[in-house]
This record gives sequence, structure tokens and C-alpha cells, in this order.
Amino acid sequence: MEVFVLVGSSGTGKSFRAISVAKQKNIEYIIDDGLLIKGNKVLGGSSAKREKSKMSAIKRALFIEDDHRRKIIRILDKEKPNRILILGTSDKMVESIVETLGVGEIKEWIFIEDVASKDEIRLARKYRVKEGKHIIPVPTFEIKKDFSGYFLNPLKIFRNFSKEEAHDWEERSVVRPTFSYMGRYFISNGVIEDLVYHVASKIIGIFKINNININNTNNGLIIEMDARIVYGNPIRPLVERLQEQVKTEIEDMTSFNIVSIDVNVKNLVIL
Repeated sequence: MEVFVLVGSSGTGKSFRAISVAKQKNIEYIIDDGLLIKGNKVLGGSSAKREKSKMSAIKRALFIEDDHRRKIIRILDKEKPNRILILGTSDKMVESIVETLGVGEIKEWIFIEDVASKDEIRLARKYRVKEGKHIIPVPTFEIKKDFSGYFLNPLKIFRNFSKEEAHDWEERSVVRPTFSYMGRYFISNGVIEDLVYHVASKIIGIFKINNININNTNNGLIIEMDARIVYGNPIRPLVERLQEQVKTEIEDMTSFNIVSIDVNVKNLVIL
């Protein structure tokens, strides 16, 4: 395959620019921080931004862990991409990734200074230093389950590539990694329970919610609860509304991904 590399020091906006560079070079596959990306989809890997320390993040980005490396190589063997763009913070880093994954020789070197102005690089550094924000070049829905509980927001970019090409939206995701110098944050199950109670209290027809059980998995939250419903209301639509509202409000307020919400209707209450 033809290998292109995009090199720039940490916080200079490589991931932000990756989609644009890939489109300009007609490249469909991107390797960035331990992830193998095809278009808007993550094909495999695990993001270095989920690691708990900078050292483990570097190892993840370099595919040093055997299982991680083998999985990416298997996917590449299956996909057989013609071109691939590899991101790295230094010449040595991209050369190491190319060698580790055995993708061939580097065809073209692209440096962040070639695709971003000094002012744009300065602004990218400002956001990294002041707010600890990192970019992942895929839509938020693609990685939400992998970053459940992290600060995660979509970033949409409107682009007009040329007069001949149609207008287009590019979406990236903004995260603040665990190893950020700004520290960690925790959301207790008690907070989630209070949110469930609050949501249920606003739904006409739900008499009471109790016995809430919250299981925080790697992919997100599994919420179970018992419900008492006011007699005369259609049960299924009411429960579906409860599930939908709980999912929407908890995901919006906490950044947790909701895997499932299981509601056990215990009884009907006559008012």
C-alpha cells in the first residue's frame, strides 16, 4: 500500500487536519493514536486517549502490545487498503508504526506546518494546554461507547472543497483524556439514581420508581429499575418513553453511554 504520514508535535492539530488531508490525497484509511479508521468508522484498535498515563498512551499509539498490534494487522490484511495515512508526533514515531505494522515504505511525508498556518497551530496548542482537549477524527457516535463517562463532544466542520465539489460536513470528536494534567472526575451511582428519579417524576403516568440498580461496564451503563404505573395508561408506550427520556438526559448531562435500560413494571396504582 502507499503510506502517507502526517507529522507534528503534540497539540498542533494533526487529528483535526487528518480528514482534510486524507480527502485531498484520496486516502480512505487513517491510523491515529492506536485506532484504525476507515472513513467515518473505527475498524479496530483502542484509543491511546483512554489510557491512564502518558507512558501507556505512547505504548498504545505505537502498537507495542502484542494483541493490539495483531488485531490491526489482521484487519489491514483483510481490508487491503491502497493508501493509508499515519499520524505521529515525530519522524521516529511514524517510522516505528510503519515498521511495527509492516505496511511498507513511506511514500510521502506531510508536516503539520504544510497544512496549517502558524496562527492555527498556535490556537490548537492553546486549547490543548488550557483545556486539555484532544481530537479524534471520527464522529462521536462511533466512539461514544469506548469513551463512556469522558467529556466527549462532537465537532462539526462545514467545508466547501471546490466549486466542482458539493458542500460537505466533516465531524470529529473532542475528548479530555484520563491522563490529562487537569485531573480526573468521578460521577457516583447516587448521582445517576437521582437523575433517574428526576426524569421519572416529570413523566405523567409514572407513579413511582424504586430499586434502581446501575452497572457501569466498559461500554457504558446498564440501568435496571422497578416501576409502578398509574392505572389507565398504556404500559408499553409509557415505559418506552421512560427509557428514552432517561437515556437522553443521562447521556447529555454525564457523557455516559447507556447500553440498556431495563424496566420491570411491578404493579398498577389506582388514584
